[in-house]
Amino acid sequence: MMSLLKKIVIRKADVDVGLLVFRILAAGALLKAHGLPKLLDIQASIAHIPDPLGFGGTFSTYYAIFTNVICALCVAFGFLTRFAAFFIITLTLSGLLLIHLHDPANIQDTPIIYSIVFGFIAYMGAGKYSLDHKFFK
Repeated sequence: MMSLLKKIVIRKADVDVGLLVFRILAAGALLKAHGLPKLLDIQASIAHIPDPLGFGGTFSTYYAIFTNVICALCVAFGFLTRFAAFFIITLTLSGLLLIHLHDPANIQDTPIIYSIVFGFIAYMGAGKYSLDHKFFK
């Protein structure tokens, strides 16, 4: 019993399994909370999503859908992971710095947390349980 406990508790963490689970959970949360609602009601999204850079509401909406759906799926599968995470970070940081900068902390926390999470993924990469590892290593 004690040796089993040592294997579970003291065993060196498998970083690649951790990255896989972390990637899937983070991308799934982004997709569920922000991607699918925008994708399923594009017209309402165009009316709702701000245009802080002046490219137009349609462009801003499609960029948000691209990052929250396509890039999130790429991160989940570990395909072009760092590239996809970078795009997600551009959206979350622009939301924080251009839209929510003067909002209360409980509004700012979502883009801050997503920026940290996907920044970590961009830094660490996808790990060996990914399409990146299969195709590019």
